[in-house]
Amino acid sequence: MASPTTGTQEQDPGGLGRRRFLSFLVAAPTLTIATKIGIDAVAPEEAEAVIPTLPGPAEILDLGDVLILSNAPTAGLLVLEVREDGRVRLELPRTEVGQGITTANAMLVAEEMDLPLDRVDVVLSDARPELLFNQLTGGSNTMRSLYTPVRTAAAAARARLVATAARQWGAKADRLSTRDGAVIAPDGRRMGYGALSKPAARADLGKLTVTPKAESAHKLVGTPQSRKDARAMVTGQLKYTLDLDVPGAKPAMVRRPPTINGTVKKVNNEAAVRAMPGIIDIAVIKTGVAVLAETFGQALDGKNALDVTWNGGTVDGENNATIKKKLRAAALPFVVPPLLTQYVDGEFDFAFASHAPLETNSAVADVREDGATIWSGMKVPILAKQNIAAELGLPVNKVTVHVQQAGGSFGRRLFSDGAIEAARISKAMKRPVRLMWSRIDDMRHGRARAASHHKIRATFALGQVLTFEHRVASVETDWGHGLGEVLTAFAAELPVGGNLSFAQTVFLLTVKSPYNFGVTTQLLNEVPVDFHTGAWRSVYSSSTRGAEEIMVDEIAAKLGKDPVAFRREFIKNERQRAVLDKVAELGEWGKKMPKGFAQGVAVHGEYKSYTACLVEMDARDPKNPRVTKATIAVDVGKPINPRGIEAQMLGGLTDGISTTLTAGLHIDKGLPLEGSYSQFHYARQKNSPKDVKVFVMPETGEIGGAGELGVPAPVGAIANAYARATGIKPRSFPINFPIDFDPFPR
Repeated sequence: MASPTTGTQEQDPGGLGRRRFLSFLVAAPTLTIATKIGIDAVAPEEAEAVIPTLPGPAEILDLGDVLILSNAPTAGLLVLEVREDGRVRLELPRTEVGQGITTANAMLVAEEMDLPLDRVDVVLSDARPELLFNQLTGGSNTMRSLYTPVRTAAAAARARLVATAARQWGAKADRLSTRDGAVIAPDGRRMGYGALSKPAARADLGKLTVTPKAESAHKLVGTPQSRKDARAMVTGQLKYTLDLDVPGAKPAMVRRPPTINGTVKKVNNEAAVRAMPGIIDIAVIKTGVAVLAETFGQALDGKNALDVTWNGGTVDGENNATIKKKLRAAALPFVVPPLLTQYVDGEFDFAFASHAPLETNSAVADVREDGATIWSGMKVPILAKQNIAAELGLPVNKVTVHVQQAGGSFGRRLFSDGAIEAARISKAMKRPVRLMWSRIDDMRHGRARAASHHKIRATFALGQVLTFEHRVASVETDWGHGLGEVLTAFAAELPVGGNLSFAQTVFLLTVKSPYNFGVTTQLLNEVPVDFHTGAWRSVYSSSTRGAEEIMVDEIAAKLGKDPVAFRREFIKNERQRAVLDKVAELGEWGKKMPKGFAQGVAVHGEYKSYTACLVEMDARDPKNPRVTKATIAVDVGKPINPRGIEAQMLGGLTDGISTTLTAGLHIDKGLPLEGSYSQFHYARQKNSPKDVKVFVMPETGEIGGAGELGVPAPVGAIANAYARATGIKPRSFPINFPIDFDPFPR
């Protein structure tokens, strides 16, 4: 089926170090390349160079490093095809949920193959169990882990095309060049990739030596590019899960319990609902009562008409007050007493927050006796495939999982709840179904960022911070989406030690203080309250680092120092200091502001990237504050698509504005009261600043992550601006959090 065709070895800026790739020619009508990396691909004496190593003791290990390590054995199992029409198709083993990774990876392919960007197609791979841990989209890791493998696959394809043209022309390959999707001879002859695709797939060209382009030769990578899918999205042409035309799949919705994890005791009026117009079938499933109908409107009417007697759930007696009480009691004690030194203490509470992606949970499922096919936007499709197989009692190889582009995630689609539920319904009703969660379903029964309590103590003397202690107590975050398996597999190689839980390990791998604050300790204690939680964008950092940045302002005030100057003095990393300097310059830090207006600043570093945010706020009405201007500087080491980086920072800013000022979930009798965007007060256009500048720093090193980087600094900056504008030290978030709506019926 395949034979080795290429070898390449290079220094990898993505952090894996020196390694050898072999590329394989796949048996296909047109040129199809698959690359491979691993011990079996190199000579024994080179094996040590192939295995990536974690950073040394002097370096900072992050979650991305662990994911890169877990991906290494299958890092090069990519598939790239050159078609007869001259287009190049890359199968991407990650999920596009709006973060722009299809465009960024298309840029890598176009760069290596000297091909116009609009002739590169990136499609999402089906679940591929052979990839092991290498099909998990999370940890701001996609570009860090795929940068070299994608470039290598594209370079290998280009090498075969050039070698094939050289053979047909009787020329030397090293005298040929490539440009605009064609191989060019010195005498001006040219042959397009499409014409070479079939011969290149068949030709025995022997072993070819391939070296991806030097980064200094990049012309496309590093330039701002608009997203390839933007026009399709805004014109309604992009097909999301429920746009798929799967024969026979009828609309389904689920009547859900009035509390989280409640179960069905009895359906009291099933016959009457079955008689309603358009109703096809009704089935009791683990999560409620499913209704299948001819249209979604009829399915909605049917599920709303159901009269169900429910068994209790797992958190029926919980509300915001009971949760806050449990969290405050669970916060670990400080070690350093405030004796003989000055000190600052602070306590902070962060409410539950919905992921609230624009596209609610949805899936299409066709379950038969001998197999099943599922379509959904899933960020861990291998685990979804395994879980669906177990749920249905089928062998894993009898379940096909098609990954669809999704309308947002922010961590939500790490869990495949909708896909599993659709499979249950299809099995129960013995026919294909198109499942849609309503917005109320998604708000109340979907995943959410766990509520947390923070207490921080800093001691200082003679202008120096001596100790900085941060104790976090959080409702338990569910890590059952596959990342836990990664951490378990590599636990022996992680320098975090001890019998740590998944949550504590993730916490220690992601939450880092950027300051030289003497003895610094950041500890997490989770409370096992059985809500539906999940990794919300930037996970622990959004609240933990946000609270710390508020405390940094308060320490600076105690020492009589300017917040920016104080940060500059204590920041450890020059790249972190540089982004702070840039926002202070561009945002005109320290300028005079009218009464009720103020600036706020904060910094954050994560996944080998650094950012700083400076905001201006109008808080003349403390109950209705508004961010009027924002300046953000960001250093991701090597920006592939600066326009995509800008978009990520804008998204992080909007998340920060929302969850700091107005957006959270009120829990009452075991269920969120919020059931729509009108009730979950995420920032609207009117709440977003018209004046936003995002400055992407020039290349400074290896690729860093961007997807989660942009939230924590705005959280701190906005809170600090509010405090300076109003004189009120914010301690509970969101700051303005009334129940100013009539909740939907349960």
